[in-house]
Amino acid sequence: MTEATIPLVDPHRVLSLFGARDQHLRTIRETLGVSIVHRDGEIRVAGEEGAVARATSALSQLNTQLDSQEDLSGDHVADVLARVTGKKVASAAPIDVVNAAKRITPRTHGQARYVDSIRKHDVTFAIGPAGTGKTYLAVALAVEALKHHQIRKIVLVRPAVEAGESLGFLPGDLHAKINPYLRPLLDALHEMIDFDAMKRYMEQDVIEVVPLAYMRGRTLNEAFIILDEAQNTTIAQMKMFLTRMGQGSKIVISGDVTQIDLPRPSASGLIDAVSRLRDIEGINVIQLNKADIVRHRLVQDIVRAYEEEPKAAAARKSR
Repeated sequence: MTEATIPLVDPHRVLSLFGARDQHLRTIRETLGVSIVHRDGEIRVAGEEGAVARATSALSQLNTQLDSQEDLSGDHVADVLARVTGKKVASAAPIDVVNAAKRITPRTHGQARYVDSIRKHDVTFAIGPAGTGKTYLAVALAVEALKHHQIRKIVLVRPAVEAGESLGFLPGDLHAKINPYLRPLLDALHEMIDFDAMKRYMEQDVIEVVPLAYMRGRTLNEAFIILDEAQNTTIAQMKMFLTRMGQGSKIVISGDVTQIDLPRPSASGLIDAVSRLRDIEGINVIQLNKADIVRHRLVQDIVRAYEEEPKAAAARKSR
């Protein structure tokens, strides 16, 4: 383990250097496999000797770039990392959604790989913890594809599996009962499409938001189909969903395998599908992790705490 220190003459540069919500810092950490902290006006880098040298060089180059510009973009970081590693690093290409005032850009290296995978592959599986942008970015790319007439419709799908609570006695018709399951997908859409356009698209079935059970028997051509919370599908449901794909369609399946709400002993269709299908041409699997969490800064710490607790319990039992 090696450690290096970079002095910062101007502490106000830290925000620009690390990026909003530390997005540039996360990209450097993930790409080079180092630990980076800022303390007492210094940046301290720790890790394997070669990785520390590359990270130090990257941070120094980015710091120098701030002499002539006020801010750094994801492309700046990607270019510098490409130079120090000799490899091309995925950059944060913006997503062109309907709402012209809304600029959506991948904020971590993992998210950039995810966006790139969706654009290049007909089927993409995304596995990762809450807050990594799995659903949000997939919906944004679906809206972009619709805007550019690459598809004719968007279909957003969720399994109606209850997470430890019963919704069976809620008042209202079927639509009212399933609305809580579909709300996250609708929230993402409302950020990207204005209310009138959204209402028109849904009335014309250009955008559908449906429970998984409603997919049986359908064939969807020229559609962008997203299955959210896929860890809560059974093996049979996953097979049914994947075989709905028609000509000119694209599928994104996302989920968090640490949050399976299926009744035991049911096996998760997401875990099974990734194992069966990952080597098929045209299908890609993206693994996102804590470094890709872009919600409130505390979410990373919360996820880490829940991951470490089972390890600590196992260690106590082994004593």
